[in-house]
Amino acid sequence: MTPNRTTLFVTGIGTDVGKTVCSAVLAEWFKADYWKPVQAGTLSHSDRKTVSRLTSDDIVTHAEAIRLRLAASPHKAARKERKSIAAEDLVLPETSNHLIIEGAGGLYVPINDRLCVIDWIESLGVDVALVVRNYLGCINHTLLSVRALQHRSIPLKYLIFNGPFDEDTRRVILSYPDIQATVLDIPDFKTLSPQSIARAAHRLRREHGNPVKS
Repeated sequence: MTPNRTTLFVTGIGTDVGKTVCSAVLAEWFKADYWKPVQAGTLSHSDRKTVSRLTSDDIVTHAEAIRLRLAASPHKAARKERKSIAAEDLVLPETSNHLIIEGAGGLYVPINDRLCVIDWIESLGVDVALVVRNYLGCINHTLLSVRALQHRSIPLKYLIFNGPFDEDTRRVILSYPDIQATVLDIPDFKTLSPQSIARAAHRLRREHGNPVKS
């Protein structure tokens, strides 16, 4: 990794917690490249296309390493097409810029029969942004995810509260003594557009400053 370059892996406490939208905001905040290594399902409306549509023209989105038709965990989608995904297939794109990597689902989503997302994050040696959404069970899922990262000594850089949150739920999560991450709040967008994403990134910049040193 080149000096002063930040690589951040965006994962979630589960599926459908808003990783793609949060990744778009982070890409704008960092002025970083974006990469989704494995796209399973919705190939015509991929997460890469969503981020490209929602971010400014200077944000580079890199092609996926693996594209699969079935909307399922990567190992199942690959098996459906009689394929197998190896760690060697997930080669980081070449860039001298900061990089936002969006994972599939949560930490223990299987990439193949032996490799889960958390295993690959550990091998990359990068920081993590954990996306949390408010639903029944999110406290348990959040604390389990935090503990799993700590067990592997994977740095949790950002804890992202995505959308509106019950204050008691938020308080309990943040009272967990081992959470040392910077807390970010991403709004529940009424309209998703490059303008709304840019406003959210500007708010992060105003509240937390420049995320990377020049």
